[in-house]
Amino acid sequence: MQDECFLDIRDATVWRGDTRALRDFSLQLHHGESVAILGPNGAGKSTLLKLLTGEVRPEADPRTSCRLFGEDLWSLEELRHRIGVVMPEDIARFHPEEIARDVVLSSLRGAFGRTRDMRFSTKERAAADTAIERLGMTPLAGRDFGTLSSGERRRFLIARALVHDPSVLVLDEPSTALDFAASISLTSSMRELIAGGHTLVLVTHHPGEIPPEIGRVILLEQGRIRADGPKKKVLTAAALSELFHLPLKMSWPGGWCDVRPA
Repeated sequence: MQDECFLDIRDATVWRGDTRALRDFSLQLHHGESVAILGPNGAGKSTLLKLLTGEVRPEADPRTSCRLFGEDLWSLEELRHRIGVVMPEDIARFHPEEIARDVVLSSLRGAFGRTRDMRFSTKERAAADTAIERLGMTPLAGRDFGTLSSGERRRFLIARALVHDPSVLVLDEPSTALDFAASISLTSSMRELIAGGHTLVLVTHHPGEIPPEIGRVILLEQGRIRADGPKKKVLTAAALSELFHLPLKMSWPGGWCDVRPA
């Protein structure tokens, strides 16, 4: 399964308005291999994420190909069942009085916002409850979404992304706006998902939040891949200092990347 490529981009250029966000871009991502994508603001991370979720397409060019799950053409409905995506801004899309369990159920309709007038089958409700249980959030499932902490809401959003049992889970800046304790809990959930067999794509600014279970790291800069390979070969003090334009030093306590000012 690990050799099967779910994303295959070759020689792609992607424009966002008048800006060339990705240029001459080639990348392959495989099932069974969790990956971290790292880079500063403007590096192209959000554009790559939109390619991965089918929201944007490359510039038409005979040299270019962009295949998701082996297909050149796809529907967003189909991709939603195969890729689960969690973005920080998703929290604001739900009314504070939405029941947390209904937040998870809403993924089955491709909806955001109030779901209390929607009808769900017994099978759909069981799928939502299973996803919630996997994140350890069953005791809070009946609470109003707005009464939960930021970390608890983020974990319900991950359960929402998992309700279709997708083969790939994408987390975009998962620790944004979380306090220290919530960030630790969320990282624990990520590690459990990887250990449980999920293919995880982690998009981040911060080397220190890449869990030990992720072995491959991709560095982006100005719409190009600067480095791609095994974590300890890619994440060096020299490479990160140049990428972020800061003198940095680093160590590897327990498989974590600890980066500090030099």
